[in-house]
Amino acid sequence: MKTKFVKGQMKYDGRQLRPLWAYTQHGLSGDSIVSWLGACDIKFENMVDAEDQIEQSEIRGDLMLHFIIEMFDRELFTAVALQRLFASLVQDHLNGSSKILQKTEGLRRHGDDLYWKKSKLSISIASCSAVSNQIHFAVNVVNTGTPVKTCSLGDFKVSPQAFALEIMGLFSQEYKSIQFATQKVHPL
Repeated sequence: MKTKFVKGQMKYDGRQLRPLWAYTQHGLSGDSIVSWLGACDIKFENMVDAEDQIEQSEIRGDLMLHFIIEMFDRELFTAVALQRLFASLVQDHLNGSSKILQKTEGLRRHGDDLYWKKSKLSISIASCSAVSNQIHFAVNVVNTGTPVKTCSLGDFKVSPQAFALEIMGLFSQEYKSIQFATQKVHPL
């Protein structure tokens, strides 16, 4: 899995969650994960989660760390499972590296979302197209501009770029390990 952290800020509005976005915008063909910093403001017409559309949820924040993962030759079930694996990797890494989280009960995962106390850290969605599956996962860098009570990387004294590089590396290793595990067994 190829990885790239994009320097500079770019707003996420939901239109980035589309097939071949990493290739057409950042030159990464095939299975990839791209990360960047930017605001988030997803309009209803760009939401792919029907539950959010029905509830007319506002999804926004002044500054978030975004990840888009794209995988080919996978089913949506696999993408959702990998989305939850990604959330677990983020949870484990932050709980293990942040002294602030180590002094408390730490982050907890509910489905694909992460929480600290009663505050939400992340947003996420997995979807599919005719050619690939995509996952958008983002964590708050600051707590401003959000419609719900949030926590952020700033609360945990975590550098967003360093964190992004570490998490992309961990996920890429895990993904390659899963691929290898599917290619080393004899059929029954």
